[in-house]
Amino acid sequence: GNDFYQYACGGWIRKNPLPDGRSRWNTFNSIWDQNQAVLKHLLENATFNSSSEAERKTRNYYLSCLNEQRIEELGAQKDVVWLLYFLNYFLYVTCGYRVPHINVWAECEFLLTQVDQSGLFLPSRDYYLNKTANDKVLKAYLDYMVELGMLLGGEKNSTQVQMREILEFETALANITVPQDERRDEEKIYHKITIAELQTLAPAVDWLDYLTSALSPLELNDTEPVVVYAKEYLQQVSDLINKTDRSLLNNYMMWNLVQKGVPSLDQRFENAQDKLLESLYGTKKSCTPRWQTCIGNTDDTLGFALGALFVKATFDKESKDIVKMINEIRAAFKDSLDNLGWMDKQTRQAAKDKADAIYDMIGFPEFILDPKELNDYDVSDDNFFQNMLNFYNFSARVMADQLRKPPNKDQWSMTPPTVNAYYMPTKNDIVFPAGILQAPFYAHDHPKALNFGGIGVVMGHELTHAFDDQGREYDKDGNLRPWWQNSSVEAFKNRTECMVDQYNQYTINGEHINGKQTLGENIADNGGLKAAYHAYKSWVQRYGEEKRLPAVNLTNDQLFFVGFSQVWCSVRTPESAHEGLMTDSHSPPKYRVIGTLSNSPEFAEHFQCPLGTPMNSGHRCEVW
Repeated sequence: GNDFYQYACGGWIRKNPLPDGRSRWNTFNSIWDQNQAVLKHLLENATFNSSSEAERKTRNYYLSCLNEQRIEELGAQKDVVWLLYFLNYFLYVTCGYRVPHINVWAECEFLLTQVDQSGLFLPSRDYYLNKTANDKVLKAYLDYMVELGMLLGGEKNSTQVQMREILEFETALANITVPQDERRDEEKIYHKITIAELQTLAPAVDWLDYLTSALSPLELNDTEPVVVYAKEYLQQVSDLINKTDRSLLNNYMMWNLVQKGVPSLDQRFENAQDKLLESLYGTKKSCTPRWQTCIGNTDDTLGFALGALFVKATFDKESKDIVKMINEIRAAFKDSLDNLGWMDKQTRQAAKDKADAIYDMIGFPEFILDPKELNDYDVSDDNFFQNMLNFYNFSARVMADQLRKPPNKDQWSMTPPTVNAYYMPTKNDIVFPAGILQAPFYAHDHPKALNFGGIGVVMGHELTHAFDDQGREYDKDGNLRPWWQNSSVEAFKNRTECMVDQYNQYTINGEHINGKQTLGENIADNGGLKAAYHAYKSWVQRYGEEKRLPAVNLTNDQLFFVGFSQVWCSVRTPESAHEGLMTDSHSPPKYRVIGTLSNSPEFAEHFQCPLGTPMNSGHRCEVW
């Protein structure tokens, strides 16, 4: 009743000291390590003989990353030449010489170009603006900038002067960057305009020229629609560009491109980056074995071809039966809507229709098993930097190719080995990659209480995202439009305020959680637990009570809540915890357990937590 996270995870934390080179360690990291070991075995197997060209390229990419001797040889001869080629190419293709701080991408709902705020190297604007709390990081960042400049041939004093100017420019960008927690209402920040209107909004940039370059070979004119998510930022950044010296803008763009190439260069660059990462996350990255770094890089760049190897070796197709669990949780969620007195009848029915329309994608997309369907690019086994450059070029072409095309319902944003899941509001789909469909989240031979407490809560979490403060603004077809009655909107906002206030009270190392920034994830955690628990109870009603686990003095209901909690057992450095509070839309793991369970009357009942204890305060927040 006092601290259920400590009850569920205390033993795990004692047995899991933070591994060398890690800033955090948890269930997700542990499974990803297992998945990486499987992939290492597949890629390094002496009998590797795939008939798929894409799979062979995946192996070559991995081997090129692993070949540190060749990377060092190339570094000694060609770092500057390669990087300048990289810079010159991308200054033309991606930056248009003038716009280093705007993200442009194709989005699946509208398949329009989207323009948003960007431009900061450090994880959050707070690192630049709260100088007292982040002085150590800012100093390490400037040292890193100067060291990189000198590695590429700069003289120390002039490099220091120029890099300090770049840091001051980034700080000015941070000042006009809108905080994460103020950007949650997408109906308010979504603006569909033409390129001509964008030109009027932010005249310092030649938008038609820039977008034509970035999206080549598409032909654009100034009536082309674009979606802008940061109107005020763009106005202010246009003013900032106009009053900033052109040589500084040029240096800033160069810096942005230089740091993108660092992970592919030799040990000197990696050592420089490690010092910065240590100040940011409190750990030395160089402790991580090179093969793990290379598996991660390969997953980032050729993840679907790599995923084909992974699922053929590990994924039991019968695991797709978990779609039944999704349907049980969907049914439980819909049933709970009938008990929400704050929701009007019309909105309730539309919510049920949206829940029914959610499209489930389990394990992996079928296209990856057909080698001809795996688009890729040229890969050699001995030039990692060139492979990375080819990937960036290929990605730019793929992005441009998506524009104006019908949305592809089966397009995935996570690769099959990924230990995660997601909900996509613009397509109203939920995705569960093969990587997460294993113990402790799910196993055929686990008690249903554990499966529902594990993957069941994850399913409920993703489904609830369709109805969180952002997801609820999209209708069942993925369109951003008002489909709620006003009375229900107001009632919903009142309930979310309760949750914002609740999570604002929680602290990690003396720092408060941002309840507004984490609101969507907190709504999903709470709704997911409730739906999964009710789905489990419905399963018990149909099939009967399970046998209790031997030697564990817990009822099956208690086991459900312990299983849920142990998914979030975690250790991390103070620096990493601070970074999470600044940037993460999720609450820290401890409060994903405490916050969610303290809102659950069933939890308090089954663990007999007395009223007034921290886990049963008597003041509960409930949205769904």
